[in-house]
Amino acid sequence: MKFTIQRDKFVQSVQHVSKAISSRTTIPILTGVKIEASDEGVTLTGSDSDISIESFIPKEEEDNQLVDIEQEGSIVLQARFFADIVKKLPGDTIEVVVSDQFVTRLTSGSSVFNLNGLDPEEYPRLPEIEEENVFKMPKDLLKSIIRQTAFAVSTVETRPILTGIHWSVEEGNLTCTATDSHRLAMRHAQVETNSGELTFSNVVIPGKSLTELNKILDDTDDWIDIIVTDNQILFKSTNLLFFSRLLDGNYPATKNMIPSSSKTSVTLNAKQLLAAIERALLLSREGKNNVVNVKTMENQVLEITSVTPEVGKVTESVETLGYSGEELRISFNGKNLIDALKVIESTDITIDFTGAMSPFVMKPADQDHMLHLFSPVRTY
Repeated sequence: MKFTIQRDKFVQSVQHVSKAISSRTTIPILTGVKIEASDEGVTLTGSDSDISIESFIPKEEEDNQLVDIEQEGSIVLQARFFADIVKKLPGDTIEVVVSDQFVTRLTSGSSVFNLNGLDPEEYPRLPEIEEENVFKMPKDLLKSIIRQTAFAVSTVETRPILTGIHWSVEEGNLTCTATDSHRLAMRHAQVETNSGELTFSNVVIPGKSLTELNKILDDTDDWIDIIVTDNQILFKSTNLLFFSRLLDGNYPATKNMIPSSSKTSVTLNAKQLLAAIERALLLSREGKNNVVNVKTMENQVLEITSVTPEVGKVTESVETLGYSGEELRISFNGKNLIDALKVIESTDITIDFTGAMSPFVMKPADQDHMLHLFSPVRTY
């Protein structure tokens, strides 16, 4: 194998596929990046058997030659060293030559690296996916959906299914749900399906996979195709394939958890509430209890207090923009509310309380495509 490639493009692709490579894998060859040169261009692959990423660099792009291929072939190189080397090479182009025994020479500017490669035939093949269940959406929409749900997944492995995000599609409407059993984030979005009948329900994607995908996608309004099978999901955009395995098991039925009525409803400025809760938690940093107490007052004010016995107490009043229902006292984990307020993109939010010991709902005041549900905390 022998080819010369533009360094910038190569670095970008290597960084993309490296996101799938884990140093803790039990399969030694998966600690490497697979590089394949064909007459169309260069394909890079990285995988840890849960996530697989394939990035393609075409020979030409917009009349700009990116790769000059002299001899086709493939090689697997240790990702840990290779990624750092490529990033620091001095020239604008890199020449890659593979000789006998998989020894690979990288030449750029005045520097030459000789690396011992691994046999590409031993590298596992990427899953073959039947493109039946396909839907698509703009990349920037997918990015905001991931940002607005992934933070709420569980980080403890006791219930593995909760470390994932539940996706379902019905009549062109995608619903994404994440919960760690103390809080829940739900987001709806319209998507384009290849057939009007496309429906699926129990698709649970590891939160970690979607977070990695989010780092790779650029903020364009280009469309991305999403293909779902029984145990894999594939995200397919120009020159990039991102495979993730799906989690086994049944996701809890979350629709029944969301209260349909409320006893007290308040509308607030999201930024003001976020700042008030952040200040309320300044004293509880050491205690790690993060408990915030809220009292709704008749004069349309929300009183927020937080007490840390050994440090002190903070009290804060937040003016409401709208208030209806009875007075209420409730305590909750303030950090969970902060996480949700940071991803709600609306100026004003509405919180519906159903009682001091019942879960409450927070959502944008002007839209109904998103909601957050929180469990209260017993403080007595």
